[in-house]
Amino acid sequence: MISKAVIQNLAKLARLEVSGKELATLEKEIPDILKFVETIQSVSEKPTALSTTLINVMRADDPPAGGPHEGGIYTEALLKAAPTRVGDSIAVKQVIKRSW
Repeated sequence: MISKAVIQNLAKLARLEVSGKELATLEKEIPDILKFVETIQSVSEKPTALSTTLINVMRADDPPAGGPHEGGIYTEALLKAAPTRVGDSIAVKQVIKRSW
């Protein structure tokens, strides 16, 4: 059992203000927390064997037809699909207000 004095000292070292109600709660909870930490520390630290059944299922990042597509060939189609545009840019509603 951890005493209120020990909890108050820990709070002081951590520069935390602990009310009387919080002190009573911590007095009940800290022993359970310490038991949980002991459980974690008791877990084996031996590395597990890697599974040999895992494979990379990602495709190669190669563009189709042996090379990258020509730059800008999709620009007009994307701009036409946008609800609003200004010149060669898609216009969106302002979501961040700048107040300098």
